[in-house]
Amino acid sequence: MAHDIQITFDCADPAALADFWALALGYRLQDPPAGFDSWDQALDALGVPPERRNDRSAVVDPDGAGPRLFFQRVPEGKLAKNRVHLDVRAAPGLTGDARMAALEAAAERLVAHGATRVERHEPAPPLAGGHVVMTDPEGNEFCLD
Repeated sequence: MAHDIQITFDCADPAALADFWALALGYRLQDPPAGFDSWDQALDALGVPPERRNDRSAVVDPDGAGPRLFFQRVPEGKLAKNRVHLDVRAAPGLTGDARMAALEAAAERLVAHGATRVERHEPAPPLAGGHVVMTDPEGNEFCLD
């Protein structure tokens, strides 16, 4: 039996990182619980004080196909390279120059929203199509692939 998965990010600013990844993946902020029109309304009802309202956030695939991304505030900063990272499939079906142009366009768009470009890996056919290594606004590595 297959299981659904959730990808969890430890971070300093869950709301900001959720916004970034929603933009990067075409996701959206998870809806508030049933019966509430907004997260503020739900958090008020749950008694969550204002200073704790950015302790966690989540984004979801609007089509329901991809995993939920969960962001939780932690006191420590990122200290080392990720052992697991996301590959954002920004050029599906493209090869060669068209693929790299699509990856460059995606990189520019994400840099404008706080990402950092790390390095470009050129295509090396037949197995490597080329990719761009990036970091999100909190330094988590990911690839545009």
